[in-house]
Formats: sequence, structure tokens, C-alpha cells
Amino acid sequence: MKLLITGGAGFIGSAVVRRAVGLGHEVVNLDALTYAACLENVASVAQSNLYTFEQADIRDREALKRIFAEHAPDVVMHLAAESHVDRSIDGPGDFIETNITGTFNMLEAARSHWVARGRPEAFRFHHISTDEVFGSLGETGQFTESTPYDPRSPYSASKAASDHLVRAWHETYGLPVLLTNCSNNYGPFHFPEKLIPVTILNALHGRPIPVYGTGENVRDWLYVEDHADALLTVVQKGKVGRSYNIGGENERRNIDLVRTICALLDEMHPEGAPHDRLITFVTDRPGHDARYAIDPSRMRDELGWRPSVTVEEGLRRTVRWYLDNRDWWQPLLDRQGVGQRLGTKA
Repeated sequence: MKLLITGGAGFIGSAVVRRAVGLGHEVVNLDALTYAACLENVASVAQSNLYTFEQADIRDREALKRIFAEHAPDVVMHLAAESHVDRSIDGPGDFIETNITGTFNMLEAARSHWVARGRPEAFRFHHISTDEVFGSLGETGQFTESTPYDPRSPYSASKAASDHLVRAWHETYGLPVLLTNCSNNYGPFHFPEKLIPVTILNALHGRPIPVYGTGENVRDWLYVEDHADALLTVVQKGKVGRSYNIGGENERRNIDLVRTICALLDEMHPEGAPHDRLITFVTDRPGHDARYAIDPSRMRDELGWRPSVTVEEGLRRTVRWYLDNRDWWQPLLDRQGVGQRLGTKA
């Protein structure tokens, strides 16, 4: 396949790029290189004759038109998005422009390309979304593909809107689409503003490890390389017009996750131990969803896919990666907003 991957210099997108090239697919990486993007994430495949990079913004319709015309992809995997809930609280405009208007631009560019090529049956527009569009769960239950949407933050609302646009382009114009909604990702190359990398890096620097509220919020954790494998499975085996929930089958309370990371650091980097002494409970995020959990049975039963990495093994790999890759994360600490408490303007 020839894949056009948007956001391919980001955390999840770069994992998809690396995996796709490794499997022998031709990849065009379209990325605007905003604050959370790093070309170092794809350095391992950058010299491959299967890889091409296009710096462009999905808000630029003329750039998209040129890229589709020049590269003629068989598949679009649309991952480019603003994704940090706290940043969406402080500055929702960027999320509306990128996640909603940007997705509209991608759909229109893909539709024009698909029509111009005679509507090939094999063409796919795969939209990658989040479980946060479903809102918040209580102590029991799981999100399924038919769970009603109930977004609670500017981020999740913008992603919900983009999901609806993708479905509408399928129903109205016949564009062959696929949708996936994933649980929380973690692993190598995770930009240092999310819970797991913040915990690791603050612990290494002897700084307070912030935990929102009392740390009782529950998330389902998905190792990013498992997610990349799942996304490519959906592209190859998924049914057009269908959505698939991708989960890690690894629910954990935030406080338990943080304590596990601290214990791993005590073992692997004993300087500064015990690291859990740095845990500091801070004012909760506005509208913080209590629990996310995904029912992955459609992925398992229809596509034969299940995650391969437990959260215990994935956290060990992740901590080891950050300990071994200071040259990657050290420069990122100077980027705008990193190391600051965001999401308080509400």
C-alpha cells in the first residue's frame, strides 16, 4: 500500500510510520511540525526509499491538493490533531481549527482524489480518534462502538465533531472510511506533557510528581506499538463504514500507575529513591472524566487482533527507553508549555 499518514512526526503517528515502513509499505508523512512533533521520532526510517516527508498544515487546502496529486495515496491514515486536554481548556481555538476544520479539509481533498481516480474500491480514509468522545464511565461498564457520544472537554468535543464529519462523508458521498477510537497510549517518543512521561521526568529531576485530585481516575492503557499494529490491521481488514474500538485491556487508577513507575525507577535508577515521596496531589482538572474503559470484542472477533503488551511490561519498556534516550527528551523540555500546569483557565 501507499499510505498518506497525517501527523506522522507525532507520538502515535510516528509509531504508525515506523511500523508501516517496516512492513514494506510506502509512506508519505504529512506533518506541520507544531510543538509536539519531532522528526527524530522517524529517524530510523527517514533514509528508506519507502519514506517521504511533506511539511504541510492540514488547514492549508492548496497544500493538501498538491500532496494528493503528487503522491496519489491508496490509503489515508488521518492522525494529525491537537490532543492535550489541558491545552484545549486554555486555548480551544486551535482544537477547533485543526481537529474540525483540518479534518474537513482532509475529507474534501481525499474525496476529490478518490473521485478523480475513478472511485477505486481499495481506497480507504482511516480516521483515528479517541475514547474520550464517549464521555465518562462509572465504576462498571465499557465503551462499545455504539456508545452514545458525550464529550466533556474542548478536545473531546472537537474529536467528536471530526468523527461525525467522517461518517457524514461516507453516508453522503460514499467515501470509503474507517474509524477507530483508542484508549490512552503510552510508550517511547511520548511528548513530555502527558501523565507517564511527566511522572518519569519529574522523578528523574527530583521534582514533585503532580497527580490530579486524589488519583482515582481510571484509564485503559494501550502500548503505542500495539496501537500502530492495530491501526494497520484495521486498514487491511476493516469493513468500510465501520468503527473499531482499540483498547489495551489494562485498566489502572492514575495513582496506581504513578506508583508503579516510581517503583520501576527505584529499581532501574535508584538515585533519588524512593521516588514515590515526590507524589503531590494537585487541584483536579476541570471536568475530569472519572473512568474510561473499552470493550475490544469487535477488534478481537472480527479482525483477530488483541494487544500483546501488558501494562507492567509496557511501563518497564517505557521507563527504560526514557532512561536511555535523554538526548531525545532533554531539548523538548524547553518547548512552550512543557513543565507548566495548564488547563486552569476555566
